[in-house]
Amino acid sequence: MSDRYSRQILFAPIGIDGQRRIEKKHVLIIGLGALGSSISEMLTRAGVGKLTLIDRDYVEESNLQRQQLYTEMDAKEKMPKVVAAKHRLSEINHDVYINAIVGEADILILEQLAPNVDLIIDGTDNFEIRFILNDIAHKYNVPWIFGSCVGSFGSTYTIIPGKTPCLHCLLQKIPMRGQTCDTVGIIAPTVQMVTSYQVAEALKILSESEKALRNTYITFDLWENQYLSIKTSDAIRNMDCPTCGKERTYPFLAFEEQTKFAVLCGRNTVQIRPSTISHLSLGELASQWKQAGYEVKQNPYLVSIQKEEIRLVLFKDGRALIHGTNDPAKARRIYYSLMG
Repeated sequence: MSDRYSRQILFAPIGIDGQRRIEKKHVLIIGLGALGSSISEMLTRAGVGKLTLIDRDYVEESNLQRQQLYTEMDAKEKMPKVVAAKHRLSEINHDVYINAIVGEADILILEQLAPNVDLIIDGTDNFEIRFILNDIAHKYNVPWIFGSCVGSFGSTYTIIPGKTPCLHCLLQKIPMRGQTCDTVGIIAPTVQMVTSYQVAEALKILSESEKALRNTYITFDLWENQYLSIKTSDAIRNMDCPTCGKERTYPFLAFEEQTKFAVLCGRNTVQIRPSTISHLSLGELASQWKQAGYEVKQNPYLVSIQKEEIRLVLFKDGRALIHGTNDPAKARRIYYSLMG
């Protein structure tokens, strides 16, 4: 075996046998932003056999502060993140097979990939995709690792189908912040803290050391020096959960549960309609966006925000109009960057 992994092999919980298992495993990483780029680099250096990377976005200058795989040239050329990542990762370790997919991690492609992977890792920026991942992982009995970060706040949780509460169960008990990096920013150490937890859990799963897996939901705030580890006991798991309960329906894989996107003919506008009516607090969102430096206008029925050449108009029921583009992928990226 190559000397490349000698220090990892010297770590007794992995050893030679664990390293050999890692080299045979296939990991699916959804999102190649801050979390995904860090995760993919650590797993490439650790010698995982195959990585499948999915991301719809391209590299921008604002990414370089925390997304460690990318360069100024990638941003200048607006290189798709998975293409830039594959090039860099192949230079780091040519023995790792990199399957790079430029596009949306939609249900169709996830249904095709999930039966052939050993682990799914979350590097996304919105909860719609995370709930789809949660359903996919349970449908195909694949472990997955949730991760989230914004500002100096991060959280992570390892989900093993049939053994732990799923994300759907968890979020009935633990509230999540509705902030995004575009509204409150982010510092790079937050990213590294989350991904360190995620990759440590990944190595346990890939080396088949499941007994060492953490059974807690971890959340922290690096700036405020706060840390909380919540034990995810069976009390949190809901036996009536449609994702992990006794009678599973996997609701987030159903068409009616997905956010709908429609290009409005002749208006250079994309309409986004969430699956459920949420009755948002427009005042709260307007205040948050103003603090982030955006141009915001509001009346009792809607709030409008200007973001460069794009204007987003958000209604109280969660429906949004993205003016200035007829590209659903671009509209989706803007929507999630502002809404979380």
